[in-house]
Amino acid sequence: MPSTIPQPVVAPLTRAAMFLVVTVNAGPAAEATVRGLCGDLAGLLRAIGFRDLEGRLSCIMAFGSDAWDRLFGAPRPKELHPFKEIRGVHHAVATPGDILFHIRSTRMDLCFELAAQIMSRLDGAVSTADEVHGFQYFDDRDLLGFVDGTENPVDQAAVDATLIGEEDAAFAGGSYVIVQKYLHDLAAWNAVPVEQQEKIVGRTKLSDIELDDATKPTYAHNALTIIEENGVELKIVRANMPFGEVGKGEFGTYFIGYCRTPQRIEQMLENMFVGKPPGNYDRLLDVSRAVTGTLFFVPTATFLEDVAPEATPLTSTEGESAAPSERQPSEPDGSLGIGSLRKEAGPE
Repeated sequence: MPSTIPQPVVAPLTRAAMFLVVTVNAGPAAEATVRGLCGDLAGLLRAIGFRDLEGRLSCIMAFGSDAWDRLFGAPRPKELHPFKEIRGVHHAVATPGDILFHIRSTRMDLCFELAAQIMSRLDGAVSTADEVHGFQYFDDRDLLGFVDGTENPVDQAAVDATLIGEEDAAFAGGSYVIVQKYLHDLAAWNAVPVEQQEKIVGRTKLSDIELDDATKPTYAHNALTIIEENGVELKIVRANMPFGEVGKGEFGTYFIGYCRTPQRIEQMLENMFVGKPPGNYDRLLDVSRAVTGTLFFVPTATFLEDVAPEATPLTSTEGESAAPSERQPSEPDGSLGIGSLRKEAGPE
């Protein structure tokens, strides 16, 4: 039976990452150039990743709603739509973005080289909307001083949380990803007593222990971002990274969340920005401002490799008949499993 290889949405966190968001320029030539890169991305990964097999270089290529229509047409992923702007106590902005490249490695130079090669291939076809270079900060802390991503699911639980199944069979193995770039007012945050900081986050700052329910306020960040259905918590996978430019006084966290349905993250953001109940909002937003917001669909690696540069966008009939070619099963960690990059990717 043909098998589908997902992109590495559940790959372990690394010390370095790049987040590159671009928009596709007008015209069929630009669209053909983008489609041409889809099929060649795995080859670029092999060529650059081979320089250091321990560097665990990976890249996810994801598409916004408008770009999907332009590049691929029908069928569409069932829940693909533009990012939903939220206006509550604070504002979750929606910003342009047709393609997201999420590049990860233990080494920033590998990330940088792959991004440079990608943009060289796309020269004249895209315009850069945002570029962020993330780094691991001490023991997986953000620049606010708290450990980030403690409750991420792992192993099969991560796969179950992120990869689409029978609910959208035509796109099984795909995923959704929402990104937001947050800028922190560190001077204001550092003026807040640590005990109050811990109540805002919902965890102790030094030991990263979750506050008990008797101590944790209902406005705590980790209280508002827990989503349940029929008593079961619905998980997402976060791959957040700190970033900053000291000379500019710019310090932030790049939020990136993967999920099999965007509704989970959208509900989290609604709770954070509007409040649960309304007005009981996330106090982190008093010092952290969202300056971007975009939603993308992550097709499978199989889908990307099968994209033809000059092909006209698929019709629904063509999409149903274009079965993926037979390939090896995906690796347990969700890696591409291609050539020299097919290896274990243990935790950092």
